[in-house]
Parts: sequence; structure tokens; C-alpha cells
Amino acid sequence: MLYQLSYTPAQRLCRRRSALSGLTRGMQPAEEHSRKMARDDTSIIPPELLLRAYRAGIFPMADSRDDPEIYWVEPRQRAILPLEGFHLSKSLARTLRRERFRVTCNTAFDAVIDQCAAPRPEAEESWISMRIRDSYRELHREGYAHSIEVWQADPDGNDRLVGGLYGVGFARAFCGESMFSRVPDASKVALAWLVAALRRAGSELLDCQFSTPHLASLGAVEIPQSKYLALLDAALRPYWTTSSSAAAAGAGAGAAGAVRTEAPGLPEGFAALLDDVASSGPYSSPGNFIAQSLTHTS
Repeated sequence: MLYQLSYTPAQRLCRRRSALSGLTRGMQPAEEHSRKMARDDTSIIPPELLLRAYRAGIFPMADSRDDPEIYWVEPRQRAILPLEGFHLSKSLARTLRRERFRVTCNTAFDAVIDQCAAPRPEAEESWISMRIRDSYRELHREGYAHSIEVWQADPDGNDRLVGGLYGVGFARAFCGESMFSRVPDASKVALAWLVAALRRAGSELLDCQFSTPHLASLGAVEIPQSKYLALLDAALRPYWTTSSSAAAAGAGAGAAGAVRTEAPGLPEGFAALLDDVASSGPYSSPGNFIAQSLTHTS
């Protein structure tokens, strides 16, 4: 949920502890204890199980920061942000062009998730429990959870983390989990860079899980879970690339040298954006480039 939720109306959720029975088939016996996700179990959620859950359209939550129990959630209405439908306001475009912030990807994942889980004036509690936090840190080490960081220089010229977001990326999908902002517009800038990087990577689905007025103002829409699952299924289709050397080796090669591989994700799209900025000339800044690219479809 891009922007942390402290409370979600019960009628909008379907808590599915039983969903684990199908997701855990084929897992090693040593992982059996992780299936229950019960109050007396403090182990992390195995990365394999987390990815299976996301590929099935469900995700974990907790009732509080210190709650060791995990709930598996499937919203009846799902919020997504169409990548070609991001609403770039004039004020946000100006903020991007003024280069008030420096934006990075995957340089401070632990700090971002800690900030997302921290108490805030409007929400003392958090659904990001310590167990969930540790689980996503491990997923990040496995290369499937990613962060966008927004930095601002303090009076002494030192960069300070003032905003950011994190989520789970796989195939052509990215599932946003939470974001935070310590100064005005920092989370909006993080989301703008996320959308631009995912578009650059060829991604197709940006899942926001639940809608908020903040997300709706940026282009998020609600769709039935059944439609979301159809979009997710399309985003999970095999990704093929051309590699003559791999085709010659005969390992997983298809027709005309096509080889099945991992689809480019957020890190690859972010790096490609920076390359685009560098090749666009000395008079183009990262923020101006992002604003220009998003203006074309906003």
C-alpha cells in the first residue's frame, strides 16, 4: 500500500490464513513451521513463500508493530496505478525540475522500511511488524524487494533521507508496499521516479493494494480483485530475449535464438533512466528529464 495504512475497513478485506495451504505445496519439510505464521512463530516469512503469495494476488499484514502473527490479505477491491495514467500536477513537475531532491534506488532499503514502519502523527501503529520488516529485508537480499530513496541536503550539505518507498518486483509487475515523507512532496517525487523507471523497464502493472485520496490524486484507480488477477496473470507471462550464445548452448532456448529469462525490473529501469539522462546532453537534469517523460502521458 503505497502510503502506509493504519486501519483498513474490515468489509474491504478477506483475510486468508487458509491460502497458505496451496502456496506451500512443494516446499521443503524444514520450511513447514513457516506455513502457520502463528503467534508463537517468530521466524521470517520464507522468500519463496512471499513470492508465491504475490504471484497469487495476496500479501501479508500484521495488526501492530509488535504483533508476531501474520494475516494473508486479498482485497475485494484492488488499487492499481496505470503506468500511462500517472497524474503529474504542475506543482509536482516544478518540484522535479527544481532538483530539490536527489533520488536513488536500492541504496538504503533498510532505512526506508524502518521509516515506513515508524510512528507518525496520524498513525501510531503500523501494519509493518518487526517480523514483516525482517522478511522483506531478506527478500531484498534475494533481489526481489526494492526501494526508492529521496534525499535532501541539510544546512551542512549532508544528504538526509526525507522520503521513499519500497515494494516487491517480479516479472512485469511491481507491488508497492509503503512510502513515507518527512518533507512536502518527497513521497510524490519517489512515486514519480518509480513510475518512470517501471515504464522504462517495460513493466505493465503497478499494484497499490488499497486506494487512498493521496494515491487517487496521482492516478490510482480501484478495480475488482478478479480484474486485478487477470492483469497479474498477463504480467506473469514468460519473458524472452535474444541470445545467440545461449541458443547455441541449447539451454532453454526457443525459436530463433529466443531465451526465457527474468524480465527487467525496477533497478534495471532506474539505471536505464540515468543513462538516458546522461546521454541527453549537459543541459538536462534528472528531475527535468523525469518531468518531461511523465508530461507526455499525464
